[in-house]
Order: sequence, then structure tokens, then C-alpha cells
Amino acid sequence: MFKDLKITRPSQKEVKRHLKLWYSFENYALQENSLTKLFTKTYPLNNNFSDVLIKASALNDLYNTNIYSTFTVAKHILTLKIDKDIRKGNLVIVNKIADIKINSKKRINFYSFATKYCSHHKPMIYPIYDSYVGKTLIYFKKKDNFYNFSQRDLKTYATYKNILINFKKHYGLEAFNLRQIDKYLWQVGKKYFSKKY
Repeated sequence: MFKDLKITRPSQKEVKRHLKLWYSFENYALQENSLTKLFTKTYPLNNNFSDVLIKASALNDLYNTNIYSTFTVAKHILTLKIDKDIRKGNLVIVNKIADIKINSKKRINFYSFATKYCSHHKPMIYPIYDSYVGKTLIYFKKKDNFYNFSQRDLKTYATYKNILINFKKHYGLEAFNLRQIDKYLWQVGKKYFSKKY
């Protein structure tokens, strides 16, 4: 998968270039601003079913998270009573949100959605995970051995955040917050690991 790839080494210059590119896409910035307003100003709490459903639905639509029953997801989030955890920056809540019982026989791990849900409440505490970010981190791990982790570790949220922190340290990117690092990694991943149809 990575054998023929030659991705430019992460650097402050590369991150700045990708951040400038990210903000040049009107839809990225407007979608993020809309979700920030929805999650932090309009419906900052998660103790009302309608509020949670609206947030889950908007997130699902704008990020294409492929959740076919936002109703079930919203009910699950409501039962977890997550506001105290979000306020404290408890990382364990992400994996709890992700693990959703669909029916008596089926559970689904909506991990990427859960990271986005928490991130839109507190973006500086909860970095977003998706497959592009994961593939980019695995690529640089194999290329530069910046930190010792497995692909499975990316799906344990506290470990994932630690991987990102070590990524920043290894490449001298401490000047950037985790949301900025996410935007950089996502764009690199989208460019090099997008499925070609």
C-alpha cells in the first residue's frame, strides 16, 4: 500500500501550506463554522433528545459518516449523559459514544463519528479521527518510526490522542494545535489514500 508513495516529510512549512489550502475551500470553513455554532452556541448540552438528534444529523450529513439511524445514535448519546465528561475532557467518553447497540443482535462501532461529535464540543481537547488521518499516521510511522503503535491503537481514543502528540513532537510541530494537525493529516490522506473509482 505504501511502497511507491513519496509523501513530503511533515514540517511547519507543510502544515502551514495545508492549512492555507484548507481555508481556501469555502465549503470546509463554512461547514466547520456552522457545526461550531450548532454545538457550542445553539445546543451546547446533550440532555435533550431533539438537540442531540439535530447535532447528530447535521454531523452525519456534513461529514458523510454513513449513519443510517441517527435516531438510534441520538438515543444512545442521551443515555450516556456525556456533558460532565465533555466538560472535563474525559477521553474515554469517545469510545463509549462509538459503541452503539443497533438491535438485540448487532453492535456497530461509530468511532469516527464519535470523535467528530466530541470534537465539535471541544476541538482543542478532542482531535478528529478518520481513515485518511489513520492511513497518513501509519505511513509516517512506517517511514520514520516516529512512535511505536499499531493500527488497532488508533481506535482507542486516549492512545490515538497520544499518537498525535508524539507525531507533533517528532516533527517539531508543537506550534500547531491538534485541530490544525488533524486538518493537515486529513488533507494528506485524502490526496494519497482516496479510493479511486
